[in-house]
Amino acid sequence: MDSDLYDEFGNYIGPDLDSDEEDEQSIYGQPDVQDDPEDAMDEDEVEPQEDEDKEVTAVVLHEDKRYYPSAVEVYGPDVETIVQEEDAQPLDKPLIEPVKKLKFQIKEQDMQETTYDMEFMADLMDTPPLIRNVALVGHLHHGKTTFVDCLIRQTHPQFETMEERQLRYTDTLFTEQERGCSIKATPVTLVLQDVKQKSYLLNIFDTPGHVNFSDEATAAMRMSDGVVLFIDAAEGVMLNTERLLKHAVQERQAITVCINKIDRLILELKLPPQDAYFKLKHIVEEVNGLLSTYGAPDDNLLVSPILGNVCFASSLYGFCFTLKSFAKLYADTYEGVAYLDFAKRLWGDMYFNSKTRKFSKKQPHNSAQRSFVEFILEPMYKLIAQVVGDVDTTLSDTLAELNVRVSKEEMKSNIRPLLRLVCNRFMGDCSGFVDMCVEHIKSPLENAKRKVDHIYTGPKEGDIYRDMISCNQYGTLMVHSSKMYPNDDCTFFQVLARIVSGTLHAGQEVRVLGENYTLQDEEDSRILQVGRLWVFESRYKVELNRVPAGNWVLIEGIDQCIVKTSTIVDINVPEDLYIFRPLKFNTQSIIKIAVEPVNPSELPKMLDGLRKVNKSYPLLSTRVEESGEHVILGTGELYLDCVMHDLRKMYSEIDIKVADPVVAFCETVVETSSLKCFAETPNKKNKITMISEPLEKGLAEDIENGTVCINWNKKRIGEFFQVNYDWDLLAARSIWAFGPDSTGPNILVDDTLPSEVDKNLLTAVKDSIVQGFQWGTREGPLCEEPIRNVKFKILDGVIANEALHRGGGQIIPTARRVAYSAFLMATPRLMEPYLFVEVQAPADCVSAVYTVLARRRGHVTQDAPVSGSPIYTIKAFIPAIDSFGFETDLRTHTQGQAFCLSVFHHWQIVPGDPLDKSIIIRPLEPQQASHLAREFMIKTRRRKGLSEDVSINKFFDDPMLLELARQDVLINYPL
Repeated sequence: MDSDLYDEFGNYIGPDLDSDEEDEQSIYGQPDVQDDPEDAMDEDEVEPQEDEDKEVTAVVLHEDKRYYPSAVEVYGPDVETIVQEEDAQPLDKPLIEPVKKLKFQIKEQDMQETTYDMEFMADLMDTPPLIRNVALVGHLHHGKTTFVDCLIRQTHPQFETMEERQLRYTDTLFTEQERGCSIKATPVTLVLQDVKQKSYLLNIFDTPGHVNFSDEATAAMRMSDGVVLFIDAAEGVMLNTERLLKHAVQERQAITVCINKIDRLILELKLPPQDAYFKLKHIVEEVNGLLSTYGAPDDNLLVSPILGNVCFASSLYGFCFTLKSFAKLYADTYEGVAYLDFAKRLWGDMYFNSKTRKFSKKQPHNSAQRSFVEFILEPMYKLIAQVVGDVDTTLSDTLAELNVRVSKEEMKSNIRPLLRLVCNRFMGDCSGFVDMCVEHIKSPLENAKRKVDHIYTGPKEGDIYRDMISCNQYGTLMVHSSKMYPNDDCTFFQVLARIVSGTLHAGQEVRVLGENYTLQDEEDSRILQVGRLWVFESRYKVELNRVPAGNWVLIEGIDQCIVKTSTIVDINVPEDLYIFRPLKFNTQSIIKIAVEPVNPSELPKMLDGLRKVNKSYPLLSTRVEESGEHVILGTGELYLDCVMHDLRKMYSEIDIKVADPVVAFCETVVETSSLKCFAETPNKKNKITMISEPLEKGLAEDIENGTVCINWNKKRIGEFFQVNYDWDLLAARSIWAFGPDSTGPNILVDDTLPSEVDKNLLTAVKDSIVQGFQWGTREGPLCEEPIRNVKFKILDGVIANEALHRGGGQIIPTARRVAYSAFLMATPRLMEPYLFVEVQAPADCVSAVYTVLARRRGHVTQDAPVSGSPIYTIKAFIPAIDSFGFETDLRTHTQGQAFCLSVFHHWQIVPGDPLDKSIIIRPLEPQQASHLAREFMIKTRRRKGLSEDVSINKFFDDPMLLELARQDVLINYPL
């Protein structure tokens, strides 16, 4: 023991340990390196100092180290010292963890080598007539992403040698590569040549084909001027093909068609050339039938190979042609062929007479083939047959005759790479596709007026409007964003936007207007500084210092205040500002999951993650229930699976628990209110009387689809309701509001008479009553789900003369309460979402599909064979709440042979009375059909932390309850 530190009685007399000197012991009990090790001492030599007040247990780390006196703590004689042999922290955790570099997507660090110069591309961006903004849309696995790979190989030489299935260039997320299907819509900007070798700048959006991700296609269409609808030649028009076609018509997009995978007709289905022609013709006719159904009569929408807005492709084998581009092949080979005239004779009932060397609509002889079969399909069949069957014997002679050069090394390739090589060199590049886009999809300049009229909410006058419809790059800056992409480590987002007018510069200060911005409420507005600007090429970005009107741009630094879409403008604009309208989707988020962190202290991280996934998925919505649970709403199981992957791995990096999925419900009525319901304001100075009744069939859908708008003038609204729904003209012109939003499926009507009610006073409180109605229809009385398909009529209103007594605080809750009581008096019912299911299965599996559907309250509407293939298509409806695990169940029962896709279709009333208290719900027991409404209501209320049953007293005033009691007495005991 060191005598300098302790006196003769063993008491410590060393330096003062309570001094303010910095404690140099490391946090794990190991001392840092000191200047003078001679002053150190063993910890075993420390004698604790006596402490009269406390008994302390000291935990001392036993290490073969020497400590400084300043690092030693002193305890009294009654202190028990425990020697801890091991560190509390696991050995595999470093003291200072290195910075983690997260990687969720494939990104090329360096700018890729391209067949065109980047400066040339930047010059093309200044010329709107040479720009085309195109979205590739279509059903799942109909070849959109693989087709983009063909364009990438054409423009990026380094990818030419890569195997087909290894690329999937626009599937940048690792999850997309692993799943083998696109999840995000991804843009790529390329310079491509048409048939005449003229260069155009094509901004191409590759969108997901899975019906769950149709919101991504909606966001892509908002940025585009036209769509290319991809259809698998073997499968034909499918569930999502039809839905996307309808949506493209509603979004006023120019429509072109690419019939893809025509190699399947030859190699898989082994159809003769004539049957293959009929299969292709049937697809074109089916598309035209849908266009005539969905399009306005004056649109005159029509697709046809003769018009040039249909092309044929095989993205797997790297070729694409239109009639025009194939005719050009003949013109290049044989002199004197006028390829434009020739192309017009290559489709339909057109035959070539080899004797007269003329085309006619009559068969010259019985065995004569149609010109499309003779000049396009038969040569293609022969070439593919020789590559597949006669590689060693006749292929080299045929290729020499066709002037297609293939080296000896390439001839030794496997069949698939060789076939792609031969087809690609024979057919040439994808100039036919470019030609179709250039001719049938308008440039940003030509399409500006149509686009702006459709998406702009402001008036059709003024300098801003004129700049936008002329795509003026020197005019007022107007930019519209519809998508956001996370950076590499997912800490912030870059915003993809379309410059509608003006020119956006890097470092420029702009005003960002959110979706809730209006002239009356300017809160959703921020002034921010733009960071860097890029042209987005999926796996790499090309940085620019400015981007002019008509182009797409990726913007850094303005994502903080944007949730879904935004409008970006100059900070000094003399005119009133209006936004571009939010996205309008062709489906709804009806599947709900509740989430919570495994470790409650990580709740802030989860909330931050929720904010980020909300930005990342256009149709996702998140909310907090009254019980405090965090709910995510999505379109389907795959959608929510991807959302949860992103939430856990990309945006929050924490463990998250997920509750069993449930569905969103709606509340409705099936009869008119049994009595006039009234409610008095708390100050007893105002009284509102109301009844409710069901809306006419189809009216709710018309309101939601925007067929009728509340902001039309009264005359126009009156005419719409009078003509389409046989409403009384006075009632139609007395519509106050739709609810819960301006496109909500409920109506508030003022049905009061001027002789009975002071209209001036009623009009004075109109806004407050409308707010109460909106609030009430947003959260119904049964289980706080939205009300749907209900018409609320105001029958009477006693309003105080003094403005002080009729304020919003008095009127709004009263209007909500009277709406609830009118609702409860009109035989309320629950509505559940139904999904439309399309199942593809072989003929021998059809009965198993019926069995699985029957067990889940589903019913089949159609089953029919797909023409020219061994597959059956079964169409059915199934309740969303019974659809969880349906796909797995189906595959189990059909040994994996059936494939299905399901999408929200309509709302349907749940059987049974939700307010029937005689029904007893026993836990873990399946309920009979007539008890379902009661079960759904009670379980939803429990989940939301509400009382077990609906309390009428909560919504009815005492005078109203007395009135009810009096009516009940009169009914049961008539005088």
